[in-house]
Amino acid sequence: MRPTILALDLEGTLISNAVSQIPRPGLLGFLDHARSTFGEVVLFTTVPQPSALKIVSLLAAEGHAPPWFADVRYVEWTGSTKDLRFVSPRHGQTLLLDDYARYVHPGQLEFWVEAPLFTSPYLADDDGLQVAQRRIEERITVLSSSSDKPPKAPPHRHT
Repeated sequence: MRPTILALDLEGTLISNAVSQIPRPGLLGFLDHARSTFGEVVLFTTVPQPSALKIVSLLAAEGHAPPWFADVRYVEWTGSTKDLRFVSPRHGQTLLLDDYARYVHPGQLEFWVEAPLFTSPYLADDDGLQVAQRRIEERITVLSSSSDKPPKAPPHRHT
């Protein structure tokens, strides 16, 4: 199955953190590409909803993100991991882009794409989102090709 939803982490992936809010280089182009690649792009972050929505609105208002990003769906979740079932009940429909492996829910590793960590010093030539975009495309290819294979026939039983 080809994933149709991209769930995005915020801190360390798209921006520095919720305090300094430094946008990662290439954010605008990355988000535009994500929107054209997926049916839906959502925010799946540990940053509380009111703060996260203020941050994405500011990113859009300042031109660091496309205007549609100001209205991105925020996914509420509980627990210690980002269970993709909070995004969609359909298994395999969502990819998670996150820099932190410990947030990947058990059994959902194949739907995680690791984003290079955006951390200090915040370099103007950081290419982490370009790397992430390539990794997303590679993961889509792998997931799509594995779902195209016909199911294995059950073993033949001798009677």
